[in-house]
Amino acid sequence: MRILLVGEYSRLHNSLKEGLISLGHEVILVSHGDHFKNYSSDYSIKPIFFSRFWITKKVRNAFKRFFSFDFEKMERAIRFYLILPKLKGFDHVQLINSDALELHPKVSLFFYKKLFAQNKKASLLVCGDETPVIEYLLKNEMKHSILSPYLNDSSLKKQYRFSLKYLQPTYKKVFNWLKDNVNSIIVSDMDYKIPMEKMNYKVNFIPNPINTHKILFSELKMDEKIIIFLGINRLSYDKKGIHFFEKALKIIEGKYADKVEIIITENIPYQHYISLYNKAHILLDQVYAYDQGYNALEAMAKGKVVFTGAEQEFEDYYELNERVAINALPEVNELVNELSFLIDNPQEIITIGKNARAFIEREHDYLKIAKKYLEVWK
Repeated sequence: MRILLVGEYSRLHNSLKEGLISLGHEVILVSHGDHFKNYSSDYSIKPIFFSRFWITKKVRNAFKRFFSFDFEKMERAIRFYLILPKLKGFDHVQLINSDALELHPKVSLFFYKKLFAQNKKASLLVCGDETPVIEYLLKNEMKHSILSPYLNDSSLKKQYRFSLKYLQPTYKKVFNWLKDNVNSIIVSDMDYKIPMEKMNYKVNFIPNPINTHKILFSELKMDEKIIIFLGINRLSYDKKGIHFFEKALKIIEGKYADKVEIIITENIPYQHYISLYNKAHILLDQVYAYDQGYNALEAMAKGKVVFTGAEQEFEDYYELNERVAINALPEVNELVNELSFLIDNPQEIITIGKNARAFIEREHDYLKIAKKYLEVWK
């Protein structure tokens, strides 16, 4: 098959591409690299002119502030328009999100109609914020979710503008057109499966693909200090509940100053991020999730102990009898207790790390997952 993957936010599409190519398929990936993360693409629509130079940045920011006009979106649109003639004749097109191109919704819809018309089948992947997901989360029926901070404090609305935009009529129109024109809707984990099904959508659940050949397992050593890593992305700071981790780490640092080393980074490119967390024993990911996102899964594949979503629904679905991750809750004392237990019982870190790798190989191997995508697409 000839497959076109549009958009990238977490390296999900890159890993899926690697799996599909290994199975003998031709795959092209188009994206803007997800801003500072700089994920690789075959065709990049990353805005360069309005983001690289000091003076153009000033002009861009001024127009965005006073006229609500985004030159970066304009540049992305131009770049996609120029490569659009090359994006034809594919057996399948998959969008990573209804806003995969991050353009004005009317412009995105224009391009999607062109793209679908010159290719065969299409699918929509729901692996992040999406119209029905946000609509359901606002009902506040789940124990917790990425919207929990906003539901508890409406003054955070500005921080949630990227999530809440999917409720705007123009974004809803794009999603509604896509749901009527794709052949399948796919969800990547329980945090999207549950809301989509609650909103009466028929979805195909396919776990995130992890390249277990490229991401190697390394058994953790307890010779020196236990290293705890926290990578902060300011755009998702509230959604991931990072302040709970920060408070917990201050307590841990005071309690175990001679036993732990704490590494905290903020808004760094993916490759630099990976190089820093490789030596860590424990990675702190997020507190409002039911399941693991892509960042957590990659760390688990390396044998790290990850504080992330691992709720009962997740354990039941995969029929787990052992801990493969720490279910991180938005409670500082609970996080401190879990971290303290691991520091006082370092053998548990080794055991959970091995469990995590085995789980990834069993449920997230990129070749197994690529085959599942092919089954749904066909």
